[in-house]
Amino acid sequence: MKLYFNVGYRAKVGEKLQVVIHEGGTASQTHSMFYTENDLWKCEVDYFSKSASYQYQLVDGKGILLRTEFVKHHLNFPHNYKEFIIFDEWNNKNFPENYLNNKILYNKLNQFSPEKITVLKKHTHLFRIEAPIYNPNWKIVLFGSTASLGNWDYNKVIHLSQTDFGIWEASVEIPENEYIQFKYCIYDINEGKVIDVENGENRFTVPNQSKEILQIVSNHYFKFKSYQMYHAAGVAVPVFSLRTNDGFGVGEFSDMKKLADWTKETNLGIIQILPINDTTANYSWTDSYPYAAVSVYALHPQYISLENLDFELPKDLVEEFETEKESLNSLELIDYEKMISAKWKYLKAVFTEDKDKIYKDRGFKKFIKDNETWLLPYSAFCVLRDKYKTPNFNEWKTHKKYIAGKITPFFSTKSKDYDAAMLHAWVQYQLHKQLKDAIDYTHSLGISVKGDLPIGIYRYSVEAWTEPDLFGMDFQAGAPPDQFTALGQNWEFPTYNWEAMKADNYTWWKNRFKALEQYFDAMRIDHILGFFRIWRMPVSATQGILGYFYPAVPVILEEFKAWNIPFDFNRYCKPFINDQILWDYFGENSGKVLEFINSNQDGTYSFKEEFDTQRKLANFFKKNPQGAIEEQLLALCANVLFLEEERDGQKVYHPRFNVYGTDSYKYLREEEKQPIYDLYHDYFFRRQDHLWYEQAMEKLPMILNATEMLICGEDLGLVPACVPVVMDELGIIALKIQRMPAENIPFYDPKNASYLNVVTASSHDSSTLRQWWKEDSALIQKYFNQQLIQYGKAPEELDSYLAEIIMKQHLYSEAIMAIFPIQEFLATDPELTNPKIDNERINNPAVFPHYWRYRMHLNLEELKEKQLFNSKISDWVRDSGRM
Repeated sequence: MKLYFNVGYRAKVGEKLQVVIHEGGTASQTHSMFYTENDLWKCEVDYFSKSASYQYQLVDGKGILLRTEFVKHHLNFPHNYKEFIIFDEWNNKNFPENYLNNKILYNKLNQFSPEKITVLKKHTHLFRIEAPIYNPNWKIVLFGSTASLGNWDYNKVIHLSQTDFGIWEASVEIPENEYIQFKYCIYDINEGKVIDVENGENRFTVPNQSKEILQIVSNHYFKFKSYQMYHAAGVAVPVFSLRTNDGFGVGEFSDMKKLADWTKETNLGIIQILPINDTTANYSWTDSYPYAAVSVYALHPQYISLENLDFELPKDLVEEFETEKESLNSLELIDYEKMISAKWKYLKAVFTEDKDKIYKDRGFKKFIKDNETWLLPYSAFCVLRDKYKTPNFNEWKTHKKYIAGKITPFFSTKSKDYDAAMLHAWVQYQLHKQLKDAIDYTHSLGISVKGDLPIGIYRYSVEAWTEPDLFGMDFQAGAPPDQFTALGQNWEFPTYNWEAMKADNYTWWKNRFKALEQYFDAMRIDHILGFFRIWRMPVSATQGILGYFYPAVPVILEEFKAWNIPFDFNRYCKPFINDQILWDYFGENSGKVLEFINSNQDGTYSFKEEFDTQRKLANFFKKNPQGAIEEQLLALCANVLFLEEERDGQKVYHPRFNVYGTDSYKYLREEEKQPIYDLYHDYFFRRQDHLWYEQAMEKLPMILNATEMLICGEDLGLVPACVPVVMDELGIIALKIQRMPAENIPFYDPKNASYLNVVTASSHDSSTLRQWWKEDSALIQKYFNQQLIQYGKAPEELDSYLAEIIMKQHLYSEAIMAIFPIQEFLATDPELTNPKIDNERINNPAVFPHYWRYRMHLNLEELKEKQLFNSKISDWVRDSGRM
């Protein structure tokens, strides 16, 4: 069988194209292509299979790979032909058929049944286009310039069959020996007519007079108009925040069914939640932080419904359970410690009473077998954490270092830890069943679920214990200073060892996404900037201000000379302290500081060795509180110009963030200030971009090709210029929050949002709209007049009328999704707003650790009955084209 590949690509002199064919389990075959004319590349291949999976790539004169398609082509070959001429297009990741052909499409078309096409021997052309259509009443047809293609007559179109999700095909005979022009159209099945023709210039192909060769016209990207594309509206609400009559003082997976019912009632198509993995470190309220999971696979026991377990509560506990349930459900906010303590009490009681049946449960046995690679280490970790009363495995008396063979005995019936280990495994089984049940129900309503992937892992997690080589355990991840906090953020997570992950072909990430894909249709990657670079601090720091970007092109010693900077390690890399600075920082408390510093001979001071890092100071303060001077001492410790890093045995340097705002910079000689300022701007805004582009383009395509979920990236903060370029090239959906514009403007206008965006009014990390309205009256006045186009003085409180305007600004935009926190929906109805406005905020990033305890103040059962409110939301969604 002969395949004749043809593809258009504009290459530079010395570059050439190759086609790589992947033949099932066998090794890939690479074939060189030759240039003809008009940017057309060709090659001939002998091939002996009924289907082919392949991709094109660009190499230089030395054969070094320069660029590859991130999405493979797939073709099936009819048995009655032996030769095929294939006319292809380079397949970009950001072609709509690639980022729209995902699990959301499968949910929308959950009744889809593939159609078959018949290719007859007389057929000359097979037209194939990838066009995900979310309206079940539409289909793809084509017409063209020849009589056999209807002579551009809408009544003589060729109907294509959807042979797979988003794949449309038709084989036809085109006997005319003339240049062929054609276009694809959208056909409404109910109306029985073409309702629109694709945008852009006519497509073309060439005649085929051979009866032995089938010409395959393989097109990408149906040229959609905006209204034809998938647009959705959604609600964002953490599962723990759901309030129902069935809850236990916290939202549970089973409650998601009632949320789905309300979502269906209001025509919303997306439910977005926060991370749901287990964060149980010490059973205190600090475990409420959902971005510090002790396992990237295990689900959090707080979400389990005790009334939906496979086995009932012991009868002697039912009355006590009902009393606790009523008490916890009556609370305005979550009481995490009471709730989790009570849940474990009842879980242990059920397990103890029915463990003989549980151990014989075939479903449970299968769950263990299917998930043993993560479930067994997790269960052992939980047993050891509880035994030694700490997740910090470095402090355990046994098993400090994970050795798989030494964990196996935990799961032997002879082990004293057997029941404890199996309890944790069984709880995970019940959580999985309850979540899967809720997800399946949600999908049955045609609603998709969007999850949230934390960028980091917890320092004392199962993964850090079992696979420490994959992480930078000597460092901490965080974020540079931003509008949330002037000191930056220190999440205390280890960084990733990307070199080790790459050596393993990123298997760790692929497995993680495979696990998430069991439940989710779309995924928000928290802090996607971490795939470009991460803000990291040494473990000696406690504040994000003492971090630097990694990877980064650092400053080397020779550069200081080139910039005419008289580098002095002690002056530049250690805190600069003089008498005036001491007075500015501590005032009359300056004398108390002498316990921590030594006086130098030149009128300056240095920290004593036992206090010369923030971590040493913080550890000292834990045992010896110093009151008001603690915060200022930590700040003084950060009064440096450059941060030192040792790399491959060489000392390199990074400018401290906002170096020109430090007191150390203030006391430099004038001839030093300008070159350091210029070097700072070169470091942060010029030299890193290409490196970060390469880093992202190495990792992100791997992730995108490992999942069928739609990927969205949280790209807030200090965003390098390469980030929007990469996200657009890879078809990753970006986030636009109106009051947090990336540009140097006061507010982002949703009407400027392009398709590859999610627009929203606020997030779980921000105040709600009603709270924000009270934060800065001058800013709100500007927003009221300029963004909302309202006249006069802004009201002191955000009323429902203004909240509605804000919602509609987002809904009536080109963005693929408009998703709002549940609080913002309720703000549009004066009867449904929470009278206690300060109870509505989920998280304040400036406060760490923060207690994540927000609960809806209304029951979902009650909300579903609010017919006028629900009809109003439903009308907005329908009228804005987001059905």
